[in-house]
Amino acid sequence: MTTRQLEIDRVSKRYGHTVALDDITFEVHAGEIFGLVGSNGAGKTTAMRIVLGVLEADAGSVRWDGQALNLDTRRRIGYMPEERGLYPRMRCGEQLAYLARLHGLTAAEARKASDAWTERLGIASRRNDDVIKLSLGNQQRVQLGAALVHEPDILVLDEPFSGLDPVAVDVMSAVLRERADAGVPVMFSSHQLDLVERLCDRVGIVRQGRMAAAGTVDELRAGGRDELVVRAPGAPPGWASSLPGVTVLGSSGDATRLALDPSADDQVVLRAALATGPVHEFAHVRPSLTDLFRHLVAALDGETA
Repeated sequence: MTTRQLEIDRVSKRYGHTVALDDITFEVHAGEIFGLVGSNGAGKTTAMRIVLGVLEADAGSVRWDGQALNLDTRRRIGYMPEERGLYPRMRCGEQLAYLARLHGLTAAEARKASDAWTERLGIASRRNDDVIKLSLGNQQRVQLGAALVHEPDILVLDEPFSGLDPVAVDVMSAVLRERADAGVPVMFSSHQLDLVERLCDRVGIVRQGRMAAAGTVDELRAGGRDELVVRAPGAPPGWASSLPGVTVLGSSGDATRLALDPSADDQVVLRAALATGPVHEFAHVRPSLTDLFRHLVAALDGETA
């Protein structure tokens, strides 16, 4: 029995001696938003281009609903590249209708879809403007419309939030959530980790062409270190640096942020803080996706140094 999901199975890609992807495996389930994060050059865009068939993998396979992707399947993908791929001197509405026709919609269907998506994305008033006359943020909205105008079965977006103002980010986030709720698997890459953490059902961290970690943010947190914030106004600098299993992550004012190894005892930390005077805050905190990313990359870099 097959499951309706996009599968990237042990995919590798090299350019001469440069390894772009190294046996990478992950899946994007129908109805979920999956975020790909990683440093520049980690392999995120290469993975997306192989899904689209723009690049051919040296090894591995890409499947949808248990079957290898073919030309017909790939026509049902909505793709938004990081680099804008629109015709700059073509009207926005006309352009979306044209792209819808290329995906097989009738002229009437294409006009209707173009009107609906320009309305939904907040650019209906610019429908008759050439793309080149729009702000970069509005061009990004048109680019998203181009990915959505044919009602795709799969969405693949490369840095879709780049250059957007907060209102546009909210609009795009809502649209992606709507598509996922309609059963579409949504995969996007982004360097805005706070946004990825807020929006994605699962996250994959890519490093040097390999999937370093994948799961929900809570699952990724479970594999990280426990952290504490301690506010002790009378504590001298370095008060926690010699405590067993404790790493000082930083200080701001009278607050100290600590990472605890599994063997560390938070009560030992509390007693050490109380020994310096009053303690105004002693709270376990959940590491952000940014913290997890930094810690994982630093740990892996240490292993390969």
